[in-house]
Amino acid sequence: MKKLLDNARTFQQRMAPESETYQQFAAGQSPGTLFITCSDSRIVPSLIMGSAPGEVFELRNAGNIIPPYRPGRQSGEAATVQYAVDVLRVQDIVVCGHSHCGAIAAVAQEQDLTALPSVAEWVSFARPGLAPILGTPPEDLTLTNFVQAHVVAQLETLRGYPEVHAAIADGRVQLHGWFYRVDTAQVFELDENDNAFHCH
Repeated sequence: MKKLLDNARTFQQRMAPESETYQQFAAGQSPGTLFITCSDSRIVPSLIMGSAPGEVFELRNAGNIIPPYRPGRQSGEAATVQYAVDVLRVQDIVVCGHSHCGAIAAVAQEQDLTALPSVAEWVSFARPGLAPILGTPPEDLTLTNFVQAHVVAQLETLRGYPEVHAAIADGRVQLHGWFYRVDTAQVFELDENDNAFHCH
């Protein structure tokens, strides 16, 4: 923590050459992309994409899970998606899952989460999308087949959000599925033509 605290305390000094850029942030933000990914500490979106402050609006939670849209039921995920699409007018939404994901492992391996009731309730949102392959063992520790199926399912769930559905219909928003391998730093992109992930 000391290293992180020291960096935070000297951040203004280190960013002094960019002070004009930071001053412009007071006028607001206009990111072009909503990036939905896991809270996992090994995932650093700006590092992976080489993005600068102000370019990417982020939504992070355990397992990059999007709860199904339900009128009258509020969530941070629903609020973030709505704000990104209707207010910030992002043009792209990326759902990025990752290898060695603890949340997806819990579902895939049917782990006992009795001692973690909040976690158990949260990851249950991932079950329906993984139902076709539940009961089969993961191919390996990367959980590739489970995570990729989960990303596809979350994209489908996003399409059920009214603002996302409308923005897609209007041609304002495109959805993208990514799979990131934490051990090799490779990014695989979903090709919806063959419903498979490819590394470019």
